[in-house]
Amino acid sequence: MNLLVHQLVGGLVNGGIYASVALALVMIHRSTHLLNFAQGEMAMFSTFLAWTLIQSGVDYWAAFGITVLCSFAAGMTIERVVIRPIGTSSHLELVVVFVGLLLIFNSVAGWIWTYDIRPFPSPFPVEQRFVAGFVTAHEAGAIGVTLAMQVLIYLFFRFTRLGLAMRCAAHNPVSSRLVGVRVDLMLGLGWGLAAAIGAVAGMMVAPLLFLDPNMMSAVVLYGFAAALLGGIDNPGGAVVGGFLLGVTENLLGTYLIGHDLKLTFALVLIVAVLNFRPAGLFGVRIAGRV
Repeated sequence: MNLLVHQLVGGLVNGGIYASVALALVMIHRSTHLLNFAQGEMAMFSTFLAWTLIQSGVDYWAAFGITVLCSFAAGMTIERVVIRPIGTSSHLELVVVFVGLLLIFNSVAGWIWTYDIRPFPSPFPVEQRFVAGFVTAHEAGAIGVTLAMQVLIYLFFRFTRLGLAMRCAAHNPVSSRLVGVRVDLMLGLGWGLAAAIGAVAGMMVAPLLFLDPNMMSAVVLYGFAAALLGGIDNPGGAVVGGFLLGVTENLLGTYLIGHDLKLTFALVLIVAVLNFRPAGLFGVRIAGRV
């Protein structure tokens, strides 16, 4: 029984990590209807920036805020300098650009900080544990941060004019321009928000996985699976998908397929969702006349 509880709680902890990455992917897709394959490497690069600030003597939360702001600006810059000039090119060309960004961020991070594995500090008490000792304070804090981001994203898109403008720009750019919405700015803001969310995800992941240029390689695959499972256009669905994926893969890894095949399960899940339910569990199916 204790093993089952431990695996359930551990699955929720992993699910919180996957959900935070899935949120960043959903933000990009809601704004541009594209999947950013470099999202994990952007989050990793932001985490290295936070680590550098902390090592320089900056307070953790000050470094956290500076990193989020810098990541937001970097996301907008990438959209303006790299993505926007490509315009309405084919999806294949955009995929090549995203893969190129992935390789650039990974290589530059390795060049600047090397590929050594480093510990990353946590803002939460190291010795404190919850749920009968199964959950550390950092794991509980990471789940809380993910849920807080989801609430803030919901409030932003539901109750602010800027959030409504971003939704309109993503849904119908032509009509949005006719009513005065600056579509290019909205797309840039979407990239900025996704980069900022990714930075938060990276800083929550790093104390658990340690910091190195390849730390997000597997996590971003789980993030893709969680986003697709919950609905690639639904932030709430992405969070639910992340927690469902975390619990399911933990239980399967313990009782059925073994831990070596857990990543394979995520890949199989991606293929299954794309084939049988492309909209995800909470996505909206869009029907159109042909």
